[in-house]
Amino acid sequence: MAKKNQTLGEFIIENQSDFQYSSGELSRLLNSIRLAAKVVNHEVNKAGLVDITGAAGDTNIQGEDQQKLDVYANDVFIQTMTDRNIVCGIASEEEDDFITINSQDELHQNKYVVLIDPLDGSSNIDVNVSVGTIFSIFRRITPVGTPVALKDFLQTGDKQVAAGYVVYGTSTMLVYTTGKGVNGFTLNPALGSWYLSHPNMQFPVDGQIYSVNEGNYLDFPEGIKKYIKYCQSEEEDRPYTSRYIGSLVSDFHRNMIKGGIYMYPKSTKNPKGKLRLLYECSPMAFIAEQANGVASDGYKRIMEIMPTELHQRVPFICGSKNMVEKAEEFMLKFKE
Repeated sequence: MAKKNQTLGEFIIENQSDFQYSSGELSRLLNSIRLAAKVVNHEVNKAGLVDITGAAGDTNIQGEDQQKLDVYANDVFIQTMTDRNIVCGIASEEEDDFITINSQDELHQNKYVVLIDPLDGSSNIDVNVSVGTIFSIFRRITPVGTPVALKDFLQTGDKQVAAGYVVYGTSTMLVYTTGKGVNGFTLNPALGSWYLSHPNMQFPVDGQIYSVNEGNYLDFPEGIKKYIKYCQSEEEDRPYTSRYIGSLVSDFHRNMIKGGIYMYPKSTKNPKGKLRLLYECSPMAFIAEQANGVASDGYKRIMEIMPTELHQRVPFICGSKNMVEKAEEFMLKFKE
């Protein structure tokens, strides 16, 4: 039974029997993620004091400019998980291809692969807006003792064994699920420990917030345009409030607490969508569904989409159940 102010370490140990495969390996993996998150948090909090903000001068596989903190966070998470010898493979939004990790004792003996967006919303770091980390964990499907393969990473979201995010904001929180609900832990910077602050997090069934980049309105599908007008109409309990930070983690986190819908649909500029299925949408969908929310591409569950490539993009609609289902109604009615 979750107890408020319980440490993350205590919570993981107490609940590891809930894991389908309770060998302790997944617990150690989650512990390594919390350690890396503390290191990244320390660096994020120094932004403006040291030369860690701004562009790094490189682009990632998607052709986007890498920020210095993108590179730093990517290195920290990969190094932490590699050094602790607990994963057999890592895929990062910042890397062209997946990374194979050899076990120190025997070749490729570990059972889990991790997919990670090391610093979501990093373009906001220069202006002191909240950013985050998103992670997703799968059991490998290739035999233990062999090198990992692409198919170990290209699994549907409903095969995830754990997923979570860290939000580096006014306080730093780690929120995660292993398929037994969603719990949030807040970092006490004085002690360096994470404490259970938000047990059993749930999306309200309805909400009053819609989050979308309305600057792209003219490029959106007709169904999304109609839904936005629905949100703005003065009927029943509307108009809704428009809130868009531009950091998926931050927008998602707010909407889960207060009730709302987040939308990043396809557009004429991004006909396949903008967000990455494996690094952003799939883990957030797992969290949403475990928190009584819904995640969709506009027509079907994100968790059921079979990935075909590491950096695949999809449309993403996520949040309070009734709001997402209403958006899907508009998408179906005005299907193009």
